[in-house]
Amino acid sequence: MEDILKILVVDDDRVDRLAVRRSLQKAGIRVELSEASDARNAIALLQNTHFDCIFLDYLLPDRDGLGLIQELYSMGVKVPTIVLTGQGDEQIAVEMMKAGASDYLSKTRVSPETLAQTLRNAIRIDRAQKAAELANQRLKASNELLQHQNQELEKQRQQIQLQNLQLQEAYRLKSQFLATMSHELRTPLNAIMGFSQILLRQYPDPLTPQQTEIVQRIINNSQNLLILLNEVLDFSKLESGQLTLEPEEFNLAILVQITVEELRSLALQKQLSLQVDLNLKNPLVVNDQNSLRRILINLLSNAIKFTDSGSIWVKVWELNPDRVAIAVRDTGIGIASEHLETIFEAFRQVDGSLARQHEGSGLGLAITNSLVKMMQGTIAVESQVGKGSAFQVELPRQIDRN
Repeated sequence: MEDILKILVVDDDRVDRLAVRRSLQKAGIRVELSEASDARNAIALLQNTHFDCIFLDYLLPDRDGLGLIQELYSMGVKVPTIVLTGQGDEQIAVEMMKAGASDYLSKTRVSPETLAQTLRNAIRIDRAQKAAELANQRLKASNELLQHQNQELEKQRQQIQLQNLQLQEAYRLKSQFLATMSHELRTPLNAIMGFSQILLRQYPDPLTPQQTEIVQRIINNSQNLLILLNEVLDFSKLESGQLTLEPEEFNLAILVQITVEELRSLALQKQLSLQVDLNLKNPLVVNDQNSLRRILINLLSNAIKFTDSGSIWVKVWELNPDRVAIAVRDTGIGIASEHLETIFEAFRQVDGSLARQHEGSGLGLAITNSLVKMMQGTIAVESQVGKGSAFQVELPRQIDRN
């Protein structure tokens, strides 16, 4: 032991105290020794000084060693204590160890070797116990901290769960509101378009050229508004899970040709070339025909909208016997690479300002992406600014009809 140990010897026999001192010195243990001849003096010393170990005689003038140990423990004084006993007092020493003593040693066996060994063992055990107590205290503090954190996390989890429920309800109400409003607005809008078409028939009185142009503008704007309302209605149905697929067998080549011809007039108005390349050994597929038509309309409409000059190509081919692909490519304005990851998000437009050149709800590609996923397919895009874009949809030839 390199440190100087503070040792207290409590014994009313001066000879015995001297024997302990000499034994420690002969053992080469560096100690600072204090002595007390009775329990009262021992308590006074222990209240003012920290000791590393106590050598305690069982029989003291004012109290026995067992009573002293018990009093020290009640005072919170916990020092390794070695009981020095007389011949035949082993049972008493055992009782003192039960009360808190570290070890006992018969006075007849006091020697430098036995005293040093007993001292080392008592201090080592005490330090180990204190280290264990400190570790337990730290562990207890950590457990209490973890319990507190767990309680806080549980509160946060409950709050988040409540907020999620509130958001889901708000989300449901929003989707329901959009669906209701879209449906309700279509009724008067269809009436406006119907009456406008009656006016264009010029019955019973013909319209002037200026009046005809005004009525035609009413019809065109009503059609654009109807398209926007249909997009909002479809999107709300997709969000709420109300839109379901109705798989049926149909001719993919015919569907593509009919859809392209429906939109060809829009391309001709901008003097764009619209070409179709069909390469299908087997044109029959089993999927939702209306949803696939909507996908084609969205992709073609965007291609025409964002192309001012050049051409648009629609290509359909077989990837393998079980999968088909549809690509729509244009020579339009293109999309910057930093926007490619967000174009399929709802209400997202590359130019989202109110003064943007190209109008729209920003739902077309979001609806397209959702429909493709529902149809067990994938959609990808490649684009360069100023050179055009290419959207490719891959679908299974057949999906489950159930």
